[in-house]
Amino acid sequence: MSGAPLLEVRGLRAGYGASLVLDDFSFGMGVEAVGIVGRNGMGKTTLCDTLVGFLPPSGGHVLLRGERIDGLTPERVARAGMAYVPQGRRLFPSLTVDEHLAMLARGTRNKRWTPDAVYELFPRLAERRKHGGANLSGGEQQMLAVGRALLLNAHLVVMDEPSEGLAPTIVDVLVDAVHRLVAEGVAVLVVEQNLRAAVRMAGRQLVMVSGRIEAEFGGDELTTRPDLQHRYLGVGTVPAPHPRP
Repeated sequence: MSGAPLLEVRGLRAGYGASLVLDDFSFGMGVEAVGIVGRNGMGKTTLCDTLVGFLPPSGGHVLLRGERIDGLTPERVARAGMAYVPQGRRLFPSLTVDEHLAMLARGTRNKRWTPDAVYELFPRLAERRKHGGANLSGGEQQMLAVGRALLLNAHLVVMDEPSEGLAPTIVDVLVDAVHRLVAEGVAVLVVEQNLRAAVRMAGRQLVMVSGRIEAEFGGDELTTRPDLQHRYLGVGTVPAPHPRP
């Protein structure tokens, strides 16, 4: 990241009742794709909920393009320029693809992302535009969840577990979409448990441990280092020590 950050999180604290989940959580990102990875229970979804306004923080600041958005409602966070692709997609089973996109289409005229642009990005959705949310495959539902978020024409898109339960071919589609967004000037924060998907989507990976960033890696370092995977993510194997002569 170079220059002023698009998103800056400083000492963020949040939790549920007396249970503190995020503790002095800090990081920054520019117009890029950044992955946040970690084991279950490390606070990844709590981070998403706090960033987009579903959970008010108990301390710290969140700045988007230099303006504080911590503590704002989800609607005001969205108007400030942050879109959200939630875990589980949260679609309406009875609404068609067209109807999902139409709900957010107002105000998109002459903007980059319109329903037609979403259909160009995800041709499969165009083929299924008259199908209800309940009749879509998991991959089609995820494409729709991403497309719906894009209609906000936000500066930053936050994706919570976007590859969850998806076939490799659909993950390929999402990887290509993330790269295209960044190339067009939209930042993407990918919060993932699937390490390989996160590395393919994002050039920087931040490892989350017990509610804070514990380490940062670039490129494919995490996927090629089983010792790091074991240390930070609890997966992989630790190389056996060399026997003494």
